Amino acid sequence: MQTRTAVLHAVGAPLAIETLDLETPKAGEVCVRIRAAGVCHSDWHLVTGATRHPLPAALGHEGAGEVIAVGPGVTRLQVGDYVSLNWAPACGECFYCLHDSPNLCDAYLDPIWAGVMLDGTPRFALAGQPVYQYCGLGCFSDYVVVPEQSCVPLDPRVPATVAALIGCAVTTGVGAVLNTAQVRPGSSVAIFGAGGVGMSMVLGAKLAGAARIIVVDNVASKGEHALSLGATHFVLAGADAPNAVRALTGGRGADYTFEAVGLPAVQEACLEAARPGGMIVLAGLAPMGTSTNLPGAILTRQAKTVKGSYYGSAHPLRDFPLLASLYLDRLLDLDSLITRTYPLEEINTAYAEMLAGRVVRSVVTFDA
Repeated sequence: MQTRTAVLHAVGAPLAIETLDLETPKAGEVCVRIRAAGVCHSDWHLVTGATRHPLPAALGHEGAGEVIAVGPGVTRLQVGDYVSLNWAPACGECFYCLHDSPNLCDAYLDPIWAGVMLDGTPRFALAGQPVYQYCGLGCFSDYVVVPEQSCVPLDPRVPATVAALIGCAVTTGVGAVLNTAQVRPGSSVAIFGAGGVGMSMVLGAKLAGAARIIVVDNVASKGEHALSLGATHFVLAGADAPNAVRALTGGRGADYTFEAVGLPAVQEACLEAARPGGMIVLAGLAPMGTSTNLPGAILTRQAKTVKGSYYGSAHPLRDFPLLASLYLDRLLDLDSLITRTYPLEEINTAYAEMLAGRVVRSVVTFDA
């Protein structure tokens, strides 16, 4: 079959809407008709070259839709299932899967970052040449073929725009708070970055019962949005931001600081803004090859803990339905994360708006 897909042909080039050939699902794979796909900064790292990836590549890793075909050996899904796409599929058998870290699965980690299925090839092609699938998905497309393990069934009452965000931003942000940090009720939290992941952290901190939720961002207009989601304070990013966080936390610093940007300078600000004995959680995807200055003397003498959070330390098969349930019970206001929707043809405009800081999360929607 054929499908419209947003394709990156070269670093620095705009995304092109191409009509690709899509193979039928092979063993253990399914075909999904995409209903919505979130516009995430991680895809943009391929455009800038900050993330090295085979090209051409179909972008999009935050999607939701309906299973329309299944390959041989598929047992967990059937045609008609409504699913959110999971970009960290798990085999269930490797060391990490058996040690409570399916998000680090050995079997899938290398293939998904190479843009291929387990057999080493993608399912998209253009003029007979392979088009690689970012995160093993490539869901800025009418249709995708992905591993069965990349699909998590959800309650169909969850809108596709929300189900798409559960596939990345919400799981990454809420998971960093609830799974990685395990924020305690009554604690203080400082979140650096007010995009989709950072604002999801606000929702997670509110759900965890944090008493003080401070959001730091360089776009002043995001302050009102953060406060509406449950933040108690907004601080404009800059050299003085760690001091502002300390001033709002009795002079000590926050119990937990979260980095949702992926920049070394912001990671270092998180370290500075955390109190002695506090925890710093790094959840933003930093460009490959960058390094961060985390002074050992401060970490030791102030007993601070630094933790990386990959995909919110999530178990997608467990956590996606839980997040959907919390949304349906009106305990997570995920609709308020979505600033704007776009058709696929306006994908470059969607990224321009994201880069300008005019949105929290935008979503590409597809015709029913």
